[in-house]
Amino acid sequence: MLTVLMQHEGTVVAQLPEQVDYDNATLVGAQCEDLVRHGCATLVLDASRVDYLDSSGISMIIKLSRILGDHAGTLRVANFNAHYHQVWRLLGLDSLFPVSPTVQAALGPRWNGSASGMTISPPPSGW
Repeated sequence: MLTVLMQHEGTVVAQLPEQVDYDNATLVGAQCEDLVRHGCATLVLDASRVDYLDSSGISMIIKLSRILGDHAGTLRVANFNAHYHQVWRLLGLDSLFPVSPTVQAALGPRWNGSASGMTISPPPSGW
């Protein structure tokens, strides 16, 4: 299950589960789509816990990128381990959107390493 770590204005940081695969990629994707429907314009997926990601998970991330793009939003991925960072690069997905080494880097300079104004919010109702 997706865990919302931070929500501020139109930006959400959500942590992916340890496994994103055929069994849960559809649910995780639906949870992310709910965030977009509830006003998320910038979605940062924190992959720091991911230890298994199959093609279903990768397809879900690509689909989310398209959905956010259709809503004039942005998807950012952060904290892939070395293995999945290399897989991402080998698949050429880094040309679609790069993987940031940290959530802070994915959020960009606007956040200046400060947590002021950020709140941890529960996911939208119905989860």
